[in-house]
Amino acid sequence: MTPEEAILWEELRSRRFRKFKFRRQVPVGRFIADFLCLSLHLIIEVDGGIHDDQQGHDKGREEFLREYGYRIIRFRNEEVQGNLSGVLFRLEKEILRNPS
Repeated sequence: MTPEEAILWEELRSRRFRKFKFRRQVPVGRFIADFLCLSLHLIIEVDGGIHDDQQGHDKGREEFLREYGYRIIRFRNEEVQGNLSGVLFRLEKEILRNPS
């Protein structure tokens, strides 16, 4: 895990976030999701600078994952590092908007 993924994992693991079960580094088809909540059909991705150069790849990956019925929410490393409460707020908002 990246340092930013480790920070977010501390908030998600052991049902700490709204009692939802998240898993980390989960294979989904030919991809690895950073974090996955099966009950919500939700994948969380934490993106570093490398993703600026691979937007086409990321778009194809998201299309593939959506075909499997997953929602994807992305956070930048900088968001996790500098505004973790804002990240968790956006995540909660996404869950409440689409509780599955």
